[in-house]
Amino acid sequence: MAEDHGSSIKNDKLYGDLRDKGMSKEKAARIANAQANDNMHPSEKGGKQPPYEDWTKDELYARAQEIGIDGRSDMNKDALIEALRNH
Repeated sequence: MAEDHGSSIKNDKLYGDLRDKGMSKEKAARIANAQANDNMHPSEKGGKQPPYEDWTKDELYARAQEIGIDGRSDMNKDALIEALRNH
């Protein structure tokens, strides 16, 4: 039986598995709750934005600034992409 992670986590087993793989609490909770919601399909391709590889470095930097990624001023394009994907 999966550990109970509280009422805010809808799929405790998946949440625990994702945390064991090193995901942050926030990201693991988002994925576990989306999987448990029949109206959400997290495995399907979503948004209408082009992939980060098609963005300019300035666009990536602006997005990193929006969401508060530390150390962004020292990052090159590849590092910005990785930081945005792992945030």
